Amino acid sequence: MRLELDCPVICADGPFGELADIIVDSSSRRVTHLAVQPHDQHFRARLLPIGRARIEDGKSEVVLDCTLAEIDELKPLHRAEYVRLGDRPAEDADSDIGIEADVLPLPYGSLGTTALGAGIEPLDVDPHLTLSYDRVPKGTVEIRRESEVRSSDGHHVGHVVAVVLDAQQHISDVVLEHGHLWGKRQVAIPNASIDRLLSDEVVLNVSKDEVGR
Repeated sequence: MRLELDCPVICADGPFGELADIIVDSSSRRVTHLAVQPHDQHFRARLLPIGRARIEDGKSEVVLDCTLAEIDELKPLHRAEYVRLGDRPAEDADSDIGIEADVLPLPYGSLGTTALGAGIEPLDVDPHLTLSYDRVPKGTVEIRRESEVRSSDGHHVGHVVAVVLDAQQHISDVVLEHGHLWGKRQVAIPNASIDRLLSDEVVLNVSKDEVGR
């Protein structure tokens, strides 16, 4: 099975959106869940076990065995918390943090009295930020389209566009887009050439020069 990230997702009763991410057991490299979402609406992403999806012959789309209403009833993958600078979300016994992004507050402290007008005190900096992140099952990592692929010698060699799975849903190849604007091509990296999988990153055990030979 080849899973094209960002490909269409179809429910039993109609189109739902797109395949946003795959969730992978970091030790066995088995894909356990798919993150599906309406187009460009990650805050509405939901996790479904890989066993509830199939790829039909000759098509580049994921077909689910559930209805649109059933997906909406699932717990959202994405979370947002208002935390103090330097703090992290609370530990969870059943889940880990997947892909995350910080949304910083407006730096009011950089505006002095000249910018605000004479006699007006500068505003204090809010010592908090909104931490935006995904919660994934314990022991798994999250890979999306555009997740970085790095070589063993530390070079950026491309980004993930697809994964190929064997009959037991283990990753047999990671497909990356490699090259520059006018010379981009897809390269299948076999599992044996992958050193480790992290959330939003694939690290290889081969050098930059060996990629795509």
